[in-house]
Amino acid sequence: EADRRQRQMCIRDRLTTGERQTAALMTMALLDRGIDAISYTGSQVGIITDTAHRKAKIVEVKGDRVRQSLSEGKVCVIAGFQGVSTAKEITTMGRGASDLTASALAQAMHADACEIYTDVTGVFTADPRIVPQARKLQKVHFDEMLEMAGAGSKVLALRSVEFARNHDVPLHVRSAFTWEQGTWVTNEEPSVEDPIISGVVTDMTEAKVTVLGVPDRPGISAALFEPLAEANVNVDMIVQNTSTEGTTDISFTMPMADMAQSETIVQRVAQEIGATGVTHDNDIAKVSLVGAGMKSSPGIAAKMFRVLADEGVNIQMISTSTIRVSVIMEANDMERAARALHTAFGLDSGAAYSAPLPERR
Repeated sequence: EADRRQRQMCIRDRLTTGERQTAALMTMALLDRGIDAISYTGSQVGIITDTAHRKAKIVEVKGDRVRQSLSEGKVCVIAGFQGVSTAKEITTMGRGASDLTASALAQAMHADACEIYTDVTGVFTADPRIVPQARKLQKVHFDEMLEMAGAGSKVLALRSVEFARNHDVPLHVRSAFTWEQGTWVTNEEPSVEDPIISGVVTDMTEAKVTVLGVPDRPGISAALFEPLAEANVNVDMIVQNTSTEGTTDISFTMPMADMAQSETIVQRVAQEIGATGVTHDNDIAKVSLVGAGMKSSPGIAAKMFRVLADEGVNIQMISTSTIRVSVIMEANDMERAARALHTAFGLDSGAAYSAPLPERR
């Protein structure tokens, strides 16, 4: 047991090395320019998490040392993605946790806003690489940004937006290469003049699993999905077909990165519950419409389905919320579907998007 714990500690230290080195190098570069700076690790800052290593959740941010350094006029460079658990072990918080660290620190410091610098100039109505007519949004409500992030948008990490919304920390998403204003993500309610649909979100990182011939009786779904939840597998869409002769098929989507682990679990459970087989498909894509205006505008889903039908796109699965409609389709249909929906819902800009060049200094 002691050897196992020692190995885990070594792995955790290695996983956080990159952020620590970068923070130290950044601080050294600032010092070379005559800027008084200091670097901190997550544990030094007092980012307290639970004990779920690699997917740890923030419990508290103390931030006393940061406040002291700021009061002395220092620039604080803090390693993201990491913290220290309630059991006093180094933890990491998973993908996108640098954004989460920024949101949490902004809340702890009572900052007016949290600026997230990325390789694009803000949040767009679609991925400009897929939809050239995509345009930058000036503002987005937290709820819309949460749905976009959950649907597969890569601009902001889901947990960062969720934390910012819960603690009312305005986020400003802007480019690391230009000084232009980006997109503000806040709790400001949309006005009646805002478009019904804010964006078309595309995602090709999910896979579909289908369990065939599942006995149609109480408790089967729980027996299937509880082991996946215990393994921290995030299941997205779930569709259960109509029962025929006492059996049914259950299809669901999950991150492709979890497929290897999930397939073993699903195969085992399928045998235990008496299912006839398991299939999986990695060649799928998810396309989503997101917009706060959906709450008061009927017919959005119907229009979406008609546009896809006219494009010859077959829908495999459907999932909805009050401000989102998502569909699963073949991966080859994704670009055509996204462009058609973007145009049909009036999101196209007057000119095609071109990536901004870094400003000369």
